[in-house]
Amino acid sequence: MSNKKLVHAIGLCFFLNFSNAIADIAPETISIEKLEPAHPHRIYLTDLALGHVIDGRIHILNGDNFRYLGLIGTGLFGLTALSSDSSEMLNATAYYSKGTRGEKTEFLEAYSTEDLTLKAEIPIPPRHAQALPYVGTIMPSADDHFVYIQNATPASSISIVDRKNERFASEVTTPGCWIILPSASNMARFSTMCGDGTFLTITHDQKGEMVKQSRSEKLFNADDDPLFVQAARIGDLFYFVSYLGIIHEINVGGETSVLKKSWPLGSVKDLEGGWRPGGYQLIAVDKTSRRLYVAMHSGGKEGSHKYPGEEIWAVDLKTKKVIQRIAGANSIAMTLTKERKPYLYLYDGVEAKIHKYETIPQMKAISVSEPVGEFAGLIQTH
Repeated sequence: MSNKKLVHAIGLCFFLNFSNAIADIAPETISIEKLEPAHPHRIYLTDLALGHVIDGRIHILNGDNFRYLGLIGTGLFGLTALSSDSSEMLNATAYYSKGTRGEKTEFLEAYSTEDLTLKAEIPIPPRHAQALPYVGTIMPSADDHFVYIQNATPASSISIVDRKNERFASEVTTPGCWIILPSASNMARFSTMCGDGTFLTITHDQKGEMVKQSRSEKLFNADDDPLFVQAARIGDLFYFVSYLGIIHEINVGGETSVLKKSWPLGSVKDLEGGWRPGGYQLIAVDKTSRRLYVAMHSGGKEGSHKYPGEEIWAVDLKTKKVIQRIAGANSIAMTLTKERKPYLYLYDGVEAKIHKYETIPQMKAISVSEPVGEFAGLIQTH
């Protein structure tokens, strides 16, 4: 047999053996891995993905070991929030028919946090704010019947969506006002902060149609010391901090919002060195211990209000004093778990890592993740 025929014979034997081996392999069945059960330490990290902003996402991690669990796509400038019972992840977003161009459509999407499947897709007016996903740009009512969405064209308004009946209900104009502050005691009421230092309160009916609008007196000086729009809440009380470090306790439960108290974040000694608040999600509150946590940076100046946190300060809401200061891991976003002894999770805006802290009896750093996310600025826990 010639060398050429020998090579062909060997090749034929190999092909026949390989074909038989393939025949023995069972066809692969495509499936979806079951998501581990949710627990208070599950983390949802909203990532604007600014380098490819039409493709935003929510990274989902186990906050105990930082294992990556899954991802929810959020489209273009998705505004995200958990439902009040944490059973759904809400996302107000936009899509173009040809990716970066074409017909634009906008939706309120609701994803199950049990398995990350899409449960509802409700068309909304094409005006949702194409902004950073701050806390308060989308919010559910306390009973999850309605969802409120911040709009900007740039004129500001708020869309009311009937989540229960899966329909867009109405749009309320809120000129000069921004952010959504739902009442915990009235399921058909929310307030919004206005640029003149007042708060506007909207009450609607069970169809989602506005029935009353009331404006408060001036609650802060927007020219001399504006408030961060991001707030932390206990019931109807929202805790805001100003650029210069004044805490404002504002009640939004009634027909008109009311300033209950205001006081300096720290003593004169605490604030030596120009310490000021800063970040994108810079404040959190524990309703059990009545402690407020604020991200702070030194050398504060005009324009430093988004600087990462050099330190986290714990404030006792009873004594109104700073009771602890700890290294802040360059925090630009923070949240507490919903437990009697909560953990504090911080997102490091420099190294893109998540840091975990104990808070009881006092703050203590205990673990840190590998880098996750590209341009994240909102962190939530289940």
